[in-house]
Amino acid sequence: MSKIKFWKYQANGNDFVIVDNREYKLQLSGKQIQKICDRHFGIGADGFMFLNVSEDADFEMKYYNSDGQISSMCGNGGRCIAMFAYLNEISGERMEFKAFDGLHEAIIEDHISQHLCDVSLSMADVDEVHKSKLFYFLDTGSPHYVEFVERLAEMDVLSEGRKTRQSERFMPDGTNVNFVEFHEEKLFVRTYERGVENETLSCGTGVTASAIAAYYITGEESQIVHTTGGEFIVDFRYHKGDRFKNIWLRGPAELVFEGEVEI
Repeated sequence: MSKIKFWKYQANGNDFVIVDNREYKLQLSGKQIQKICDRHFGIGADGFMFLNVSEDADFEMKYYNSDGQISSMCGNGGRCIAMFAYLNEISGERMEFKAFDGLHEAIIEDHISQHLCDVSLSMADVDEVHKSKLFYFLDTGSPHYVEFVERLAEMDVLSEGRKTRQSERFMPDGTNVNFVEFHEEKLFVRTYERGVENETLSCGTGVTASAIAAYYITGEESQIVHTTGGEFIVDFRYHKGDRFKNIWLRGPAELVFEGEVEI
């Protein structure tokens, strides 16, 4: 057994364990990552990230869901690891890092306190949006189903989200599921995340997908998005042919604590 240092971050309630892997060069098994993310027997988190060396950018973000499986892009994870890189002088206030879906820019907009930053993250372009009478489906670095509903606060997101996540339409990989309601000139979003297999307090790629889907109803290229965990700002530019570019996700990120874990 060996001990490794970790940092726990959260972004609007979406929480992550980060390990600086530039020197460790660790490779953990799915079961080890599962245990680290377990909220009863581990540190507890929605996801786990390695910060690795990259020849193409300031660093590489390697992201795993709490089920121990390597995953696609995580917007809140990207904002947290950007703050981590800034605080540990791996990058400056502006940085570029490599992720599952390519290169991302991040900006530390405001260093609010020792443990809290306002962070903006560039998201992957969206080149296609599937539209139906009941839902929208698009990929914002991770696949997302978006459905507009009423009385979202009362909805059983766990049950309804699981049904859609496991439906034949989205097999074999499944999808993340977002339920969205217009509320006081903001969007209210609740998300069921695949890999976590539960509702999370917020989801960065889900919030982004929901704001883009809302464009077809409001025509607005900027949305304030409220989640159970907090608020985001999503900005983008629409181009003909259902293409969205210059997509930015902005919101707070926070260092919760740091420590050592035995592997």
